[in-house]
Amino acid sequence: MDRFQPIGYLPDREEILSWLSGKRVVLLAGGPSREREISFRSALNVQRALRNLGVEAPIVDFTPENARRMASSPPDVAVVMMHGRPGEDGSVQGFLEVLGVNYTGARLTGSILGIDKYVFKRFVSSLGLKVPPFVLIRDEREVKRALGFADRVGYPVILKPRAEGSSVGTRIADDEGELKDFLLENLYHFGDTLVEEFIRGKEVTVGVLGSGDRSFPLPALELRVKRRRFYDYTAKYTEGETEFILPANLDKGTMRRVQEVARRIHVETDCRGFSRSDFIVAEDGTPYVLELNTIPGMTELSDLPAEAKAVGLSYEDVLLYVLESAMLP
Repeated sequence: MDRFQPIGYLPDREEILSWLSGKRVVLLAGGPSREREISFRSALNVQRALRNLGVEAPIVDFTPENARRMASSPPDVAVVMMHGRPGEDGSVQGFLEVLGVNYTGARLTGSILGIDKYVFKRFVSSLGLKVPPFVLIRDEREVKRALGFADRVGYPVILKPRAEGSSVGTRIADDEGELKDFLLENLYHFGDTLVEEFIRGKEVTVGVLGSGDRSFPLPALELRVKRRRFYDYTAKYTEGETEFILPANLDKGTMRRVQEVARRIHVETDCRGFSRSDFIVAEDGTPYVLELNTIPGMTELSDLPAEAKAVGLSYEDVLLYVLESAMLP
């Protein structure tokens, strides 16, 4: 335990459960996202933990039909466990706010910033934080601009859809031919695509719990993939594909730096309850911010619960921070 930064605070369990008593609570999951399956896996784990806390919450698949039903008979509290769009882009959050439903997690600002990698990178850069050099490509007429960028920074380069999570559509191009092919595929399937310098280093992720001034970072987790080139969808959700190094193999100064940056991003984007920021720590020790996850995975293989466990916080403890966020204005 002495290897880690102390826990900032523990939510008042009795206060939270008292506030929830008598309220109709639902777990929102699924929807049309490409991360639908992972959303249900997170939601099932959360549902079990809620039951352990004495809270019953049915899982509601956020389909248009169920959304209409919810609009006619809103719940009191929504625990949002939807990964990707529309659960992490502000759409569901706006819907719940119009209905007057208390909900967990980031509000509109954080959700919009977190899902849009282009806007997020611009925002993070405005805070003086480092991001990998990148270029945004909106359609096939801009392929030459992507090729020029790759010539300047050198191959390989990494391609990422502008607004997807769980590394969906993220690919590495080793040469001009691959860049053209992958870019045209991504533009067709996902629309706007970022082409980013591929920085060699350690893949690190840092969870944050709490809200506002009371939020605090968890220990950085290093992700060492075994058979993949980077921490892609398969490496994230297939048991045995990734080795978790906890705490990350970083010197104390770099560890503190990535924790401070993760907490700052959490606060500046008005995340609530929990979030997770991903980094590449370059070979020279420089941390580069990659992205923000406003509704981190809560599956049995997810990063944030593992980080919390390392400082003595159970899955139910983590959920208390999430539930507490629904009580905030």
